[in-house]
Amino acid sequence: MTTVLTRPLGATVRPGKVTLLRALRSEWIKLRTVRSTSITLLTAVAAIVGLGMLVTHLRAGDLSARALAHFNGAELSLSMFRPAQLAIGVLGVLMFTGEYSTGMIHATLTAVPRRLPVLVAKAVVFTGVVLVLMTAASFAAFFGGQAILSSAHLDTHLSDPGVTRVVFGTALYLTVVGLFGVALGAIIRSSAGAIATLVGILLVLPGLGALLPADWAQRIDPYLPSNAGQAVLSVVPDPAMAPWTGLSLFAGYAAALLGLAAWLLKRRDA
Repeated sequence: MTTVLTRPLGATVRPGKVTLLRALRSEWIKLRTVRSTSITLLTAVAAIVGLGMLVTHLRAGDLSARALAHFNGAELSLSMFRPAQLAIGVLGVLMFTGEYSTGMIHATLTAVPRRLPVLVAKAVVFTGVVLVLMTAASFAAFFGGQAILSSAHLDTHLSDPGVTRVVFGTALYLTVVGLFGVALGAIIRSSAGAIATLVGILLVLPGLGALLPADWAQRIDPYLPSNAGQAVLSVVPDPAMAPWTGLSLFAGYAAALLGLAAWLLKRRDA
């Protein structure tokens, strides 16, 4: 005999409690199932590893005696972090704007009415994925580049001063760039607008700083967001900005934008 359990007519199913763990799981599922994630991450890896090794190969056979005096194999093999940062930044932007463009943000914020766990979950999942992948890509680019340079006896080693910091620093810098994208996506809510703003911060702003009078440039340039963050990417530290101080300042800018994003997320309608 089979016993059938029935729910009284009119009874409702109580939804599960919204927790940060559930929000994290939801954001992880969304991130790994969206096609743009794999495309942008593969683009970033191809840039930092593939283009990095190509540039290293081309530069290794075309160095003058004067260039050799300022040559550093670690920085050369990781120099393609510049195009990689655009791919990572775009992915960060799409963490929010992708949902706004499809209207899925309404379902997300209905499921998590307190809203802030959504921002926290997106930032945490994004940080974990990008940091792990970019760390692996940075080491692959470094070892691949040094294998190319070893034939010309120009290779460096992880044990050399500042080299390990540069390799890890590349992954950390790219992760913070992506968090800029996450924050801008939440603030602006438009893919085109957020990406344009990100490009302005990373590329245009340093160029404008270079147009300032020399006295002003020396005082302002090191503190611009991308310039500060890239201090960690120099084997020989810049006297104007210590490596970890610069990265901390860059992360501070990203944290301020995330704070603004949290405030706006609480106040604005979806």
